[in-house]
Amino acid sequence: MGEKEIQHRTIVTLTTDFGSRDYYVPLLKGSILSVVPDVNLVDLSHEIGNYDITRAAFIFKNAWHHFPEGTIHLLTVNDSPEHPSFIIFEHQNHFFLGPDNGIFSLVFDPVPTKIFRLPVKNGTFFELKDLFSHAISHVCESRGLYNIGEPLESLVTRISFQPVLGPSHIRGSVIHVDNYDNVITNISRALFEKISGGREFLLTFKGHEPISSISEHYHDVPIGEVLCLFNSADHLEVAINMGNAAGLLGFNLEDTIQIDFLDAKE
Repeated sequence: MGEKEIQHRTIVTLTTDFGSRDYYVPLLKGSILSVVPDVNLVDLSHEIGNYDITRAAFIFKNAWHHFPEGTIHLLTVNDSPEHPSFIIFEHQNHFFLGPDNGIFSLVFDPVPTKIFRLPVKNGTFFELKDLFSHAISHVCESRGLYNIGEPLESLVTRISFQPVLGPSHIRGSVIHVDNYDNVITNISRALFEKISGGREFLLTFKGHEPISSISEHYHDVPIGEVLCLFNSADHLEVAINMGNAAGLLGFNLEDTIQIDFLDAKE
């Protein structure tokens, strides 16, 4: 197959909580490739914590839009509730496929409205692999979504942790710890700049010495020193240059950090 042909293969991203130790991921991939052998399967992540749709939504939300239009995104995290339901929809010329368990409400704001429910009987893994494979085949064959399932009026929704705001403070939460043990919060750059108004600040957490400046790079401080910066997703992050911040500073998911903005007289 030539290089030009490869560039036109449909991309299918996979985001699961299956891990990499078992046969579930290769079984899913084999099922997809048996039905649509020409697709380009891309592992977005299989290391999501078991059933953790909040962390899955955070990782997926900051990755999917970097893929080209026409990409099909399969999310299968915590997809075996008592009454399983699975959906597919198109948004910004991408296609999204996965469980109706609230995960998409954490990714999109607002949630797309033209959504279709896929027929499912018992939601076992062996049924789902075929359900996903045939839905992906349907999209690849450009048959549209109007006849893939029944229109869905509303999605299951989840409420994500939001920062607590005041005129001179932001109280945020830890929403993710990455592979380097960097601590990522739910405070965005836009929110920080809106509340700060250019004022100096003190960032405090767990009784440690406050941080009073935003770094641009991890190496802006000496090795082993604590810093904060806005990461590539524009979320405020607490890190240690060449160190593991979460472990050394005692951070856990949903822990609180406080930013106090100082008046000029202070």
